[in-house]
Amino acid sequence: MHSIRVEIDGGVKVDNVAAIARAGADTFVAGSAIYGAGREADPHRYDSVIAALRAALSGAQGDP
Repeated sequence: MHSIRVEIDGGVKVDNVAAIARAGADTFVAGSAIYGAGREADPHRYDSVIAALRAALSGAQGDP
């Protein structure tokens, strides 16, 4: 049996990454979501967005 990865590149954001994962994607490209959503006042702006993406995925996939 072959294992196929499904990658989504484009339009991946915190508010839709869980739905994308539930639809079967397992690899996500979220460049604009990370660099465009970071707030200048947040010294960890990119880390904060990545953490939010991971949290959304964790809930969608049942990961700890």
